[in-house]
Amino acid sequence: MSKRSLPVNGLQTFLVTAHHLNLTHAATELCITQGAVSRQIQALEAWFGFPLFNRHARGLTLTPRAELLLPELTQLLDKLHRLTEQVRLSPEQIRLKAPSCAMRWLVPLLVSFEQHYPHFHVALTTTLDHRRQLEDFDAAVIYGAADSPGEILFDEEITPVLAGHLTAPENYQQLQNYTFLHPTRDMSDWQLWLNKQSAPHEMIRNQHFETMDLAINAAVQGFGITVADIHLAAPEIAQGRLLAPFNETAKTGASYRLLHRKPSDPNEPLQTLIHWLHRSVKPTANEK
Repeated sequence: MSKRSLPVNGLQTFLVTAHHLNLTHAATELCITQGAVSRQIQALEAWFGFPLFNRHARGLTLTPRAELLLPELTQLLDKLHRLTEQVRLSPEQIRLKAPSCAMRWLVPLLVSFEQHYPHFHVALTTTLDHRRQLEDFDAAVIYGAADSPGEILFDEEITPVLAGHLTAPENYQQLQNYTFLHPTRDMSDWQLWLNKQSAPHEMIRNQHFETMDLAINAAVQGFGITVADIHLAAPEIAQGRLLAPFNETAKTGASYRLLHRKPSDPNEPLQTLIHWLHRSVKPTANEK
């Protein structure tokens, strides 16, 4: 058998010709000339090293070897067509890493992103590690100080929130009627917000959590009142599961940022996701 490259076009020509056993009919189906059909069949026969058809005055018949080859080639090309279609329709994947505290804000955006771009898929990895590294991901949402690397998504801006089914405090003094839920092991976030409002600092009942996400969860369940970033709490506020009794906010000096590799093409899925995340950040009252 020849070591030359397989004449792939000839495979489809052989299958069509084997179906019709007529060069003219095969040429009509393939939209090529009868001469082109003959040349492709001859090239395939030269590659196999044996004839595929017996030529007769009234048409063609398959040689014994071609009869053995026909079902195998049919299955092979069918499998190739299915594989090609599967690859064509499979979503293009974007690898994204994000801290667990950002999930409340991020997940609804990713759901709407994939609904809008059904051929894109974001493979999301959550982490408690706030190291500002891209690692082997296409993009990473990071949380850190104002001098952190990456493109800013939004500044952390906190305000008190509590469960939507609870009676909201009407003034700062009434905050003492609730359990203070702290998103850190200290009281710094609550103290920051209270200081900015010149409000009383006495916090009698306190519960501490490892992350803001856990503190928000506890607030949703009616466990007390916490301070939460207005972007992270926005989905629950919109659904009525949380309410923000005061308009006043306080910036912590931290921010959520986006690290990403440089897209190789403006139309690359990663570039589309970058634009989607940036345009989805709504300005706060203090930024308008």
